[in-house]
Amino acid sequence: MTKRILVIDDEESLRELACTCLEDLGRWEAIAAKSGHEGLLKAQEYSFDAILLDVSMPDMNGFQFYDQLKANSTTQMIPVILLTAKVLPDDRKRFAQMNVAGIITKPFDPTLICEQIAQILAWSD
Repeated sequence: MTKRILVIDDEESLRELACTCLEDLGRWEAIAAKSGHEGLLKAQEYSFDAILLDVSMPDMNGFQFYDQLKANSTTQMIPVILLTAKVLPDDRKRFAQMNVAGIITKPFDPTLICEQIAQILAWSD
């Protein structure tokens, strides 16, 4: 059975690149959302195996999205992998307190992102 991943990032080019990599290299279904609000709606509408989440977004950042996702009994069990460019000391503390599956730093390597996700989530072929 193929995996379904929700990719949430406000940068269109990065969102499209991630989705293309997940679909072409991972053979997974990738669904994109350009904001945390849209991501929450899609997380409730579809069943996801994982969420790839940008931390720095306008309106609703990744932390706010994560809190709302985990507060909802329908979506709280979906594993979240953070996708972030800058990891500040305060962010490291916050990441450690969150129960995220893992972190992938931007810019990510398009040829390795599927391997990274599979490794973080212990998915085998």
